[in-house]
Amino acid sequence: MFKKLNLTTLLLLIAPPLFWAGNFVIGRIVRDDIGPMSLSFWRWLIAFCFLLPFTYKHIKNDWPLYKQHKFFVLKTAIVGVTAFNTLVYLGLHGTTATNALLLNSTVPVLIILFGLLFYKQRLYTLPTIGLVLSLIGVATIISNGNLQTLINFSFNPGDIIVFVAMICWAIYTLWMKSTPQGLNRTALTSVQIAIAVIALFPLWLWESGAQLPIYLNSNAKLALLYVGIFPSVIAYVCYSLAISRVGPMLTGLFIHLMPVFGVILAAVFAKESIHAYHLIGIALIAFGLILSSRHS
Repeated sequence: MFKKLNLTTLLLLIAPPLFWAGNFVIGRIVRDDIGPMSLSFWRWLIAFCFLLPFTYKHIKNDWPLYKQHKFFVLKTAIVGVTAFNTLVYLGLHGTTATNALLLNSTVPVLIILFGLLFYKQRLYTLPTIGLVLSLIGVATIISNGNLQTLINFSFNPGDIIVFVAMICWAIYTLWMKSTPQGLNRTALTSVQIAIAVIALFPLWLWESGAQLPIYLNSNAKLALLYVGIFPSVIAYVCYSLAISRVGPMLTGLFIHLMPVFGVILAAVFAKESIHAYHLIGIALIAFGLILSSRHS
């Protein structure tokens, strides 16, 4: 059904929104247990420790390339890893997970907009129709099928912060299309994470007062374990590999699956009901992705 997308590519496209959907919800749940700077710092430190044993040899062998392309590595690490995630966690202190997911749906639009403005990428009919359909699907799910909910949508203080995070992610996605040849993408993710840890360290000191040992309840510990592995290591590596296979626009469009997975996860783990508007929204998103992937 997805033309030219083999199973591996499809899994690479689906995994990031699946794990990031959980990241948004968890970031909102533990906002009172751990600060946004601390959550971001410990998340990436865990991810780095998990990833380094698998990437050390690649990093060592490719180190001359990293020095040659240090500006690319630095800017993608600061914008796409450090700033994006920290701003999301910071914004979730001032808005709801629902609002954050709705704002997250602007990422594919921003990718296309920035691609047109700065990269002279062409706009094709099928991807445009697919984008509009998937946006309608996202709005249907987020609004519970009630148009009045969208009409009465009000911005919370954290919404602007979350939207700035989405701009960062759109820029990062387009930058990653130009990853220098010869760099192993998994190892590159490891180096980007290392830079993020270094950048976040003083922010963690400022927020926590360098309090050690860290006392966390069981929910916060489980949250750190989840965000340190799944939406960090696995999702980032899959996202980078997907960009290398199908480009930034189609990869970014699959972010619209986040509210779909949010509905499914809530039904499975929180025993929440699935309603007709959920199914309508999921169908619109799926159809939009099919149209876009046929062009790709």
